[in-house]
Amino acid sequence: MKIINKLKKEWFLVGMVLAIGLAALSADVGRTGGLIHLDKLTGIGVALVFFLHGLGLSPSAIKAGISNWRLHIYIQLATFLAYPLLWVVFGDLLLAYMPSALAFGFCYLFVLPSTISSSVAMTSVGKGNVPGAIFNASLSSILGILITPLLIQLFMGFEGAKLDLMESVISIGKLLLLPMIVGQLARPLLLSFAEKHKAVVNKVDKYVILLIVYNAFCDSVANGIWHSFSLQLLLSSIVICSVVLLVMVHLVQWGARRCQFILADEVAAVFCGTKKTLAAGIPMATVIFGSDPNLGMLLLPIMLYHPIQIFYCAILASRYAEQSEQLAR
Repeated sequence: MKIINKLKKEWFLVGMVLAIGLAALSADVGRTGGLIHLDKLTGIGVALVFFLHGLGLSPSAIKAGISNWRLHIYIQLATFLAYPLLWVVFGDLLLAYMPSALAFGFCYLFVLPSTISSSVAMTSVGKGNVPGAIFNASLSSILGILITPLLIQLFMGFEGAKLDLMESVISIGKLLLLPMIVGQLARPLLLSFAEKHKAVVNKVDKYVILLIVYNAFCDSVANGIWHSFSLQLLLSSIVICSVVLLVMVHLVQWGARRCQFILADEVAAVFCGTKKTLAAGIPMATVIFGSDPNLGMLLLPIMLYHPIQIFYCAILASRYAEQSEQLAR
């Protein structure tokens, strides 16, 4: 019973594993242009997810966090400067060690914006600066619409990656930003309805992600890109993701203390500055890389990094909460 309850609690992570396994057995069903045209369904789902994000964002809470400019600059530099520098330093080594599609998957991981929901949730659990977290997670998502494809062009454009930067920015803006704006505009009308059905609304993004994961891996299986992918390479990828997260978390902590941030701001900096978005990362990848048969391998690092960051940051949030309670006594 304990195992069953644990699986129920972690249904999303279990679902990702099942989606990958199902893709191996039914690639023709879920691939792009396949039997159920899942690619079109997921496009609608992504728009719905970001509409709901816009609906849930409180303008007053975001305004409350705007004045803390030192925290904002610090978090955005961690997200869009410190992480991309990892590729500058270690990119050649990754390209030499593993297939280029997987190596570029790490490049893509490093240039992604932060999450919104889980960054704010972890900051709240850790007794951190929640308004600052809301503002920075939202700002990171908006900046990522421009910065992520720009950095992809910079790092991957010289390796034969074809990317129309302006077209990608416009497409991502339509896919992510426009539904968020519509959600904000609809907030006075639909917020009470969304709050009444919060249990369902909070799971919509996860359902959509599972469908996108299934679609991406169906495409990769249908194109046979996993034949040369070894278990050793998978384990190596897990280790790399874990090391990157641990190093960046402790680097951001060290920097926040050097900047003499109060504990609440340090908590927000750690959870907003070190988390990478799976919810926005997967749909952005479908725009940037299109129907590339290597999409499944390109997405593997963020899919590995996501559960690792959730697990470790949950532990860290509990520690921060205990530390805050001790300081309050």
